[in-house]
Amino acid sequence: METIKISSQGQVILPKSLRDAHHWEAGLELIAIEMGDGILLKPRKPFPETTLDEVAGCLKYNGTPKSLEDIDEAIRQGISCSAFKP
Repeated sequence: METIKISSQGQVILPKSLRDAHHWEAGLELIAIEMGDGILLKPRKPFPETTLDEVAGCLKYNGTPKSLEDIDEAIRQGISCSAFKP
């Protein structure tokens, strides 16, 4: 644990060891989350969170729609082929 000071302009300098450990570089945007007795700093996600309804249909697919059975079979094949690789 390291002690840091808040400047007169409200700025803090994160120790290099912490920046390196989290791969935080100059220009990275952080979000500050109020945690009751402290503040949590997290990298801002480059894209806003979306829901499936917001993005469904954005990828073009030319072909007949797949049935639920086709999708289930593809999932089963993927699991049996890759789930237990060393």
